[in-house]
Amino acid sequence: MPDQLTAVPAASDETSRTAWYALHVKSKCERVVAEAATYKGYESYLPLYRSRRRWSDRYQDVDLPLFPGYVFSRFNVEERLPLLIIPGVVQVVGLGKIPLPIEKSEIEAVRRLVASGLSVQPWPFLSVGHRVRLEEGPLRGVSGIVTAFKGALQLVVSVTMLQRSVAVAVDRRWVRPEARNTVPVRFVEHCQTA
Repeated sequence: MPDQLTAVPAASDETSRTAWYALHVKSKCERVVAEAATYKGYESYLPLYRSRRRWSDRYQDVDLPLFPGYVFSRFNVEERLPLLIIPGVVQVVGLGKIPLPIEKSEIEAVRRLVASGLSVQPWPFLSVGHRVRLEEGPLRGVSGIVTAFKGALQLVVSVTMLQRSVAVAVDRRWVRPEARNTVPVRFVEHCQTA
């Protein structure tokens, strides 16, 4: 599974002041922005997924951004100007002109999904549902919302700030309700028997 992940090691003092942010970028500029951010010394992350596209005479597998129009970058918010002047960058996502960081756990969950080798795809954002944690398989420890799609169980991981989600098919045996859930018993039974 393709994944463009570029990291620049930061000093430990600098790491404590940095957070993950989403850069809103112009359409089809995600790769260029991710490369430019890395070139300028910022840690950037552009999660990709493989999609089969049909051309007039053939099918071809292409790598597409999992979050079209966005690139994740880790930086000190006070030093964001070099990122904002990269051609294709629209803004740092936030509340008005105030950049808001992305939860580190959400970035790590997306990274784990992409690196798992399972088939990952964009998914409509879900804000309600049953939170589960995977206790087995290559995604052990990842939490998300469970849903069913075409007869298969899907784990949906969301990036709340972007209101975007990613889904991956998982084996029903891997899924356990999170302790903080108030999951209806019939839902748990349905997941275990379906």
